[in-house]
Amino acid sequence: MTMAVPGSEHFASRPIDPATLAAHLPESLPIHTVTQEQIDALDPLTYEVIRHRLWSVTDEMGEALKRMSGSPIVTDANDFDFAVSDELGQEVQVGLYNTMLVGAVDLAIYWTLQHRSVNPGIAEGDMFLTNDPWVGGGLHQNDAMVYQPVFWEGKLFGWTSAIAHQADLGGVGLGSFSPAAQDVFSESLPTPPIKVVRDGVLQDDVADVWVRRSRVPMMIGLDLRAKVGANSVGRDRLIAVIEQYGADTVKAVMKRMMSDAESRLRGKLIDLPDGRWRATGYQDQSHTGDRGLHKITVEMRKAGDHLTFDFTGTDPQSGVVNCTYAGMRGGVMLALLPILAGDIPWSAGGLMRCFDLVAEEGTINNASFPAAVGRGPIGPAWLTGNLVAECLSQMLDQAPELDAHVQSACCGTWDTAVIAGLDQRGAVPTPFLSILMDPMAGGYGAQPQADGMDTGGLFCIPMGRVPDVEMTEFLYPVLALWRREEPDSGGPGRRRGGVSASMAVTPHGTSFPIGLVLASNGKAVSQNNGLAGGYPGNTGVEYIARGAEVTTMLGSGQLPADLTEVGGTAELQPCYGETYVAPGEVFTMFWQGGGGYGDPLTREPEDVAHDVREEKVTAAAAEQAYGVVVSASGEVNAEATETRRRELREARRTRGESDGTRETIDLTDARRLDDNLVAVGEQVACVHCSTVLGSGAVGELDLVRYEGPVSDAGPQVVDNAGEYVDGAVHFRQYCCPGCFTAVSTAVVPVDHVDDVTRASRVLADARS
Repeated sequence: MTMAVPGSEHFASRPIDPATLAAHLPESLPIHTVTQEQIDALDPLTYEVIRHRLWSVTDEMGEALKRMSGSPIVTDANDFDFAVSDELGQEVQVGLYNTMLVGAVDLAIYWTLQHRSVNPGIAEGDMFLTNDPWVGGGLHQNDAMVYQPVFWEGKLFGWTSAIAHQADLGGVGLGSFSPAAQDVFSESLPTPPIKVVRDGVLQDDVADVWVRRSRVPMMIGLDLRAKVGANSVGRDRLIAVIEQYGADTVKAVMKRMMSDAESRLRGKLIDLPDGRWRATGYQDQSHTGDRGLHKITVEMRKAGDHLTFDFTGTDPQSGVVNCTYAGMRGGVMLALLPILAGDIPWSAGGLMRCFDLVAEEGTINNASFPAAVGRGPIGPAWLTGNLVAECLSQMLDQAPELDAHVQSACCGTWDTAVIAGLDQRGAVPTPFLSILMDPMAGGYGAQPQADGMDTGGLFCIPMGRVPDVEMTEFLYPVLALWRREEPDSGGPGRRRGGVSASMAVTPHGTSFPIGLVLASNGKAVSQNNGLAGGYPGNTGVEYIARGAEVTTMLGSGQLPADLTEVGGTAELQPCYGETYVAPGEVFTMFWQGGGGYGDPLTREPEDVAHDVREEKVTAAAAEQAYGVVVSASGEVNAEATETRRRELREARRTRGESDGTRETIDLTDARRLDDNLVAVGEQVACVHCSTVLGSGAVGELDLVRYEGPVSDAGPQVVDNAGEYVDGAVHFRQYCCPGCFTAVSTAVVPVDHVDDVTRASRVLADARS
């Protein structure tokens, strides 16, 4: 663990009680407030009209940024977000873009109010710029936020903010990704909040310092001005609403929006059973040359109308797979917004009052300065979100009326590939740098009543988009050989996880090798887990075909469709590394699909056959994972399928440890726990065969445990964990001892401690 630098605590940001913050602001910064009586006096029609006007403000800010930005990260992939906040920084309305950023925006404003109110002061016409993950605003240095105070009649009324991922802000590695970094000093410089606009004028000295650090200064400069412009649009639109309806009325609506979001979420929580749920996941490798596994673990406790997310037991910070407190909080919001608040307006300031975070400092999802945090949002923060989503889904799975919000993990993580080099297609060769945004087409996780969306996007970016292949080829000297959905990449289950995709590019329009930086997880240990016995989606993998003959093939009119066709030697790429792709060589990446839901042996055979016909599942995988035999014409062989499923259940019985006949119980008054488990009084039973699996006492459920090679998980999981990590990884499954239906399925390290006491803890907590 990196030792904290003395004085760095000055830049640490945490949520603060608004009343405490307001009481400590200087007299030179008066704030606009309203009374509870003014909030209560709002009529419903005025409230709804102004609420939707504030929503439209964030939408207009988003459109302004996209029109002004020259970065495909913004214009094509929608990796950005916006917020309108109240006078103290509480988020009133957020955008439907990168929801992880929601967990960090208010932290930067809190910090600014605490540390910038006197010197240099906060005044009308100011805008601040920051990319310091310890302060907030973003989850790593590439997340740069521009935000402004909005004044009305001399009083601070609110804030607007615009934040987006920047292609490169300096540091050792291309795109500011430094795979070998051991501390932040090898990465992009974190900049605490500085005034970039004074009295409505962009400060050239600050702007020059900002863009000077980047390998692509023109793009960074344009993005800076786009964020300033977006904030200007936000301020103008907000002032227009105030002029039309009055400052007190608009502020009352803002406060009511947060209170309504809070009360609606609390109302949803109070109707759910109290309990505790645990989930644990891993980052495989922490930096170049590392061969370790790094754990994040969470226990979610629900009591009444409040949640606590306790990350105690998470591994110490290491390499680049760290995020700050802002990243951890962003990971929680990644899961909470779509799962718990999908039907609640996203007034994040109110929603965040409904949970607490407990985390030890110096861990990989609450890292202390000067840890390397370049991988923050797409590593530990994303995994944090996956684990929180798993806990939330297990809780909601007990309420059938809420099963539309239950979802297995979506595509596990983001596979990062930064390319950079010299574009020689024009009259004057020019340098280029970009992130390949194709993994935006991730597979969604399965739900109790629906398969996951195939290449449907990312869980954390509701409005994310995959870039146009032709636009990528137009902007950069690369040729796309293919980008396609990959069969079998979705996790098998009663409901199948959404399939992911692969892509392959080769240099085209340059005689120089293209630099390549890789950073991703989920190659040795699955990060796209299933639920209720569903299998994980595919593991990620990248190759470079060295010494390939693509140039010759293209010259003769041949277009390769597979890595085996390009010749040369396929070089497996690590989780973290820096390398190159020479002209004629091919880089291919295969990112991750969604986890499955429920035992795949309970999937309707015709659904499996349909997947085979649609090339979402191969016939071999249909038989191996689902026990469904499909003919060459794509039809189900019913007799062979019945025989095959019986064989697979018998295999589960013989390979596990079961001691014969078990007690059964009447399920008339059973309460659902998930797709396989029900509660009858203080006992847990299998919904399929009524077998009793345990009592309400805290302890392990009586399940049949099997451990075997990773290949038992199916063709979607590549059995090459030893290429990445030293620790052994295997397939682990728990089945009902009566009917041998899969209750829990995972690809995990051999020493992974299972959470098979979930149902028992729920019953024990409810009883107490």
